[in-house]
Amino acid sequence: MKSPIPDYLTRVLENARPFDAGEPACYIDVLAKADTTRMAVALATVDGSVYSVGDDNIEFSMQSISKPFVYALAIQDQGLAKVLEKVGVEPSGDAFNRLSLEAGTNRPMNPMINAGAVATHALVNSPDGTVEGRVNRILDMMSRLAGRQLHVDEEVYEAEFKDANRNMGLAYMLKAAGMITCDPQEAVKGYVKQCSVNVNVRDLAMMAATLANGGVHPVSGERIIPQDSVRQVLSVLTTCGMYNSSGDWISNVGIPAKSGVSGGIIGALPGQLGLAVFSPRLDERGNSVRGVAMCKQLSHDMGFHMMDVSQIGRATVRSWTATIAGGTKQSKGCQQEIAIFELRGAVRFSGAERLTRAIIKEIRPPSEKRDGTDVHPHFCAVLFSFRNTYSVNDVARRLIHENIRRLASTTNVVVVDPNNVLKMSEEPETGPNPVHVVKTEAEARNYIGGIGCQVVSRGDTL
Repeated sequence: MKSPIPDYLTRVLENARPFDAGEPACYIDVLAKADTTRMAVALATVDGSVYSVGDDNIEFSMQSISKPFVYALAIQDQGLAKVLEKVGVEPSGDAFNRLSLEAGTNRPMNPMINAGAVATHALVNSPDGTVEGRVNRILDMMSRLAGRQLHVDEEVYEAEFKDANRNMGLAYMLKAAGMITCDPQEAVKGYVKQCSVNVNVRDLAMMAATLANGGVHPVSGERIIPQDSVRQVLSVLTTCGMYNSSGDWISNVGIPAKSGVSGGIIGALPGQLGLAVFSPRLDERGNSVRGVAMCKQLSHDMGFHMMDVSQIGRATVRSWTATIAGGTKQSKGCQQEIAIFELRGAVRFSGAERLTRAIIKEIRPPSEKRDGTDVHPHFCAVLFSFRNTYSVNDVARRLIHENIRRLASTTNVVVVDPNNVLKMSEEPETGPNPVHVVKTEAEARNYIGGIGCQVVSRGDTL
């Protein structure tokens, strides 16, 4: 069985494809020539699974998506108090390339506009450090976040730096205001290099998932960003990450996010997942037109809005085998194995996705090559127990229904659901093996093996 999540992501991508307004960033030669048909979307969970569709291996420069990660690095190197002396945290209400300085302090309004990002970059390593030292430190951190070695796209860097007059002017104003101490040209050179680091959506989704996971990389388990820094970064992304459309974004999408003028957007949903989208056409505020559309649908469909507290997403998946015998549907002396999956707690997307992975790992059709991890591939039935599940939100319910529907096309499926949290009785029965819904495990055993069926042994956890 294959996960239904990529199928859903494909629908999200195709739903956004008709949005053909906007143009690529015309003020950077390389970006102006971008293929506007390119589109991709990726999700990465906080325990390391990545789902992606579209042009998910196509690389593009990070641009302003680099800003939150460099901000985290500046906090790590200088401490939050020192960084706050140089860069504020208030939304500017201005375009990202405007000189927005706070009255009285001359600080840039926040680290997500260009003035604030240049000041932030200058704080990495030390205020008197070299361009090479800052860029190497930034590149090392970003590579660890992505889980592979990243590099600076020199063509993008050269194209961007030769026309960096506005950013150069911002840097000189910051120098005059005492917000940076290094050479303004060196600050801009390093800033443009950080923006020219190449990534794909899978890289960005994993980087965002690290933020969502409190700074711990979902795959390596390495703590890359201190937890306090993550909180600060996500807070600033919430109010400032989408420039002067941040209010509209947080109201409609509800995920701390950052966009870049190459067409990428990242979102980090605390405790659940990171997401990334890519499409080069930009709106008048510098955000990807199709990327925004994809994020809006993901948030709406999947219940990703961080202010949605209708249910608390805590769920545990357990799985094991049981051997049954002695039932009227079985031959004398016959023993049969059942695969059992139990879901406990309040289930949202993350819990349903864990269940999906457990099913895929253990239940495989005979045609698929086996890798030895699915020890019991030939079950007579699969039993799902929701006896200890006290709530399931809509997106989790739809995902579980689809898992069960796909599984029922190849084997017998029985669902124990005494509180009707899955609402399977409201779904029409389809496929060669209609799903049987019962209220107790005893009813399930009797349905599978017949009256008198008993569990004769319980196997190890799957």
